[in-house]
Amino acid sequence: MDIMSADFWKCIGTAVLCGAIIGFERQLRGKPAGIRTSILICLGTALFISLGIEFSNENTDMTRVLGQVVTGIGFLGAGVILAREGIVMGVTSAAVIWVLAGVGAMIGFNKITEAIVVTLLTVILLTGITFLEGRIKSLRRGVHAQSPTDDKSEG
Repeated sequence: MDIMSADFWKCIGTAVLCGAIIGFERQLRGKPAGIRTSILICLGTALFISLGIEFSNENTDMTRVLGQVVTGIGFLGAGVILAREGIVMGVTSAAVIWVLAGVGAMIGFNKITEAIVVTLLTVILLTGITFLEGRIKSLRRGVHAQSPTDDKSEG
């Protein structure tokens, strides 16, 4: 991977853009993993995958690189999940971290269009389901339960 190549900068730019789009939605709602964190997760994953491809040969198994990234991201996601007064919080943010890594991996494997589609779908799902939860009270049960003083849905 040549740092001066157009492909390198396309990878970097797409990872930053996709991470920023998802992170913007999270940050607007005051959730963990805002713009900076989302960009770094997406960018870091894209770089690890790109480096794995760059240094691979016939004896290299790229699924091992991907598996190690997924393991590391799992620990990062676990760090945003909290239980407070019997209510679990942060599950959606942890899931978003997994998606960010998936988007970064797609970018690293040069699946740019697919990564952009998944990014937009993620934001549509996050905002659309939040909208529905605000309108349909039964959707706020379970993991998304709220205390009487909390007017925000789980994130």
